[in-house]
Amino acid sequence: MELGKQIKKYRNNISLSQEQLAERIFVSRQTISNWENDKNYPDIKSLLLLSEVFEVSLDDLVKGDLEEMKNQINDKDISKFRKLSNILAVCFALIILTFVPLIKLLEVIGVIIWVAEYAITLFFSFKAEHFKKQHNIQTYREITAFMNGENIDNIKKIQETAKRPYQKIFCAVGAGFVTLIVLVIMFYIMY
Repeated sequence: MELGKQIKKYRNNISLSQEQLAERIFVSRQTISNWENDKNYPDIKSLLLLSEVFEVSLDDLVKGDLEEMKNQINDKDISKFRKLSNILAVCFALIILTFVPLIKLLEVIGVIIWVAEYAITLFFSFKAEHFKKQHNIQTYREITAFMNGENIDNIKKIQETAKRPYQKIFCAVGAGFVTLIVLVIMFYIMY
């Protein structure tokens, strides 16, 4: 994290010792040392006092930390989305590939198993859609940029937002067409 470095830099810029800074913001010298060594972080009141003493905005004081925290959150979100995408891909493959064999081999029990597979797939589909809405990613370009940890500039974001309705229709029709082809092939193989 950068906050400790920022505090030390600004403290040195105005030629204050840790003890002098501690007196100005009503904490101990050890507390200043802990902040500068990233052992802990100042509370909001102390951050406000630090920004006043250093004559910098709160944003400038904590900017490096915010960027790093944002990247850590993004890494967690990217990992979560990849895992969810993999589960969803396996579920879709299962419902497509097992439909005809289950019905042909197990009849009514096969239908029940397939409906259970379908329900699980639907559950993960809703989770994926919720995640995409939460992070405002819908189009292929937005999802790809998110997975790579990149941001899309505002103009491209507006363009991608305009594409969303068309891409959803295209994806739905494409998925239906692929499913139909696989089912026809499997039906032909089984019978």
